[in-house]
Amino acid sequence: MNWRSNCLFLLFFIFLACERTYLPKPKGFNRIDLPKPKYEKLNGPYPYDFEKSTYSTVEADSFNLDEKHWINLNYKNFGAKVHLTYKEIKGGEKSLRSYLNDALNLTAKHQIKAYSIEESVLKTPNGYTGVVAELSGEVPTQFQFFVTDSTQNFLRGALYFNTAVKNDSLAPVIEFIKVDMMNLINTVKFENSN
Repeated sequence: MNWRSNCLFLLFFIFLACERTYLPKPKGFNRIDLPKPKYEKLNGPYPYDFEKSTYSTVEADSFNLDEKHWINLNYKNFGAKVHLTYKEIKGGEKSLRSYLNDALNLTAKHQIKAYSIEESVLKTPNGYTGVVAELSGEVPTQFQFFVTDSTQNFLRGALYFNTAVKNDSLAPVIEFIKVDMMNLINTVKFENSN
């Protein structure tokens, strides 16, 4: 009798288990452990200087080899790069307007996919003017900025990832690099600035 009740008990659970539909769990994202921010001076023959993250390496920009002062800060461990483009303002106000328009147009191109674009104007500790644009949504660049002394120098930066645009899963890394970029903005100093 004991064998029969065990079989009935087993059959009961088999039928009970078969009535439910199986729903797979969604894929999770890897946990990202972020280090504490550390900074060092930029070393190189550039007309600008700033503190960069020790977790990034400086690379020549391969997009435009004629521009020797364009560099990338490569965050290899995070699959991210900050593209930095530099222009000397040679044509006065007309050149400055051209660089400002280019920077603002590059940000505006993301309006199609961006949920929002928040722009802030700021003054750096060294007296330069800067604009920071934070983009949210499935956009290829989540943070852009430019800093200028308005007379001789114009530096623009944009954060890009080497992966498909999955900004929800990248949010901790985006925030980490934003802190580094704000430190860059606040410590930038132009060599030939008045």
